[in-house]
Amino acid sequence: MDLYEYQAKDLFAAHGVPVLPGSVANNAEEARAEAERLGGKVVIKAQVKTGGRGKAGGVKLADGPDEAEEKANAILGLDIKGHIVHRVLVAAASDIAEEYYFSFLLDRANRTFLAMASAEGGVEIEQLAVERPEALAKVPVDPINGVDKAKATEILKAGNFPAEVVDEAADVVVKLWETFVAEDATLVEVNPLVRDPQDKIIALDGKVTLDENAAFRQAGHAELVDKQAEDPLEAKAKAKDLNYVKLDGQVGIIGNGAGLVMSTLDVVAYAGEKHGGVKPANFLDIGGGASAEVMAAGLDVILHDSDVKSVFVNVFGGITACDAVATGIVEALKILGDEASKPLVVRLDGNNVEEGRRILAEANHPLVTVVDTMDNAADRAAELASSASEGA
Repeated sequence: MDLYEYQAKDLFAAHGVPVLPGSVANNAEEARAEAERLGGKVVIKAQVKTGGRGKAGGVKLADGPDEAEEKANAILGLDIKGHIVHRVLVAAASDIAEEYYFSFLLDRANRTFLAMASAEGGVEIEQLAVERPEALAKVPVDPINGVDKAKATEILKAGNFPAEVVDEAADVVVKLWETFVAEDATLVEVNPLVRDPQDKIIALDGKVTLDENAAFRQAGHAELVDKQAEDPLEAKAKAKDLNYVKLDGQVGIIGNGAGLVMSTLDVVAYAGEKHGGVKPANFLDIGGGASAEVMAAGLDVILHDSDVKSVFVNVFGGITACDAVATGIVEALKILGDEASKPLVVRLDGNNVEEGRRILAEANHPLVTVVDTMDNAADRAAELASSASEGA
């Protein structure tokens, strides 16, 4: 789960990372009130989960409450890369002597953590990494040993931080590591991390991504979910404990196992190229227990997606055998009744596949077509989706 900047900075503050005072405002009047409370110059920053806010007009400096209200009014409602601004952060403005970059992230490829640091912050770090990779230090972090003052100093020196700021910046880095670990984050990023004219190190901006798999031990994280911006289908799937991601295609996907589902997305996208360019509509992994209830829950979510024109159920029988999956599909369709109104293409393989196919054939449901191979099933699902789209 990605956090808004104001949420990230709240977490920083809770763990002792120095940030500037400020708070979020939902309208221009609240922005004015916060500017009055802070006094002096303030910065008004659009709260959206994407970069490029400054270039899009989503970050503005205000000299006082009147101007803060005016600038907030101009920013609220902006469309920044498809993200509508519903709230702004009003924070005290700071004079900046230097800007740096720092982050901790999960290094999946090497199965460890990674620190990235650069004395050249305040720019798009992806661009810096491509154009001048030597300016961005990448230092592995041992998950057991973590980051103490000595390790933080090593990282900062590798990032060419000025010698006069390394000591204080190292203290901040240790606090950022504490935030990273304590909050079960997969990313903690500060860009820019700044030195002000008084030589104080401040996290001027913040980006945090939390690991949703750790939600069972992070009860407070549920309060950070932005229900206003959450996709209703994804919210419905989450409530049903389904591993679901909404995409922009027309073929609904249900599979058991993340690897199989990812492969299914690929074959559907490939098949869709010859059927009017139809694409996968979602990622939905029902895991090993493809019971009637789980299958019904998955179909309930997918069939209520107005973009979906057909559904591809792709299951490899392992721990849960194909006959149990087939029974689950039949019972799920009974549970859904008239709410099931879109064609289903089913491909079964693996344990007890023949019995599974027999159960589906005997049920003879008018919406269900059983296809023997994954490629042929993807082609049929794409064809049905294309025909339905043309007839709509």
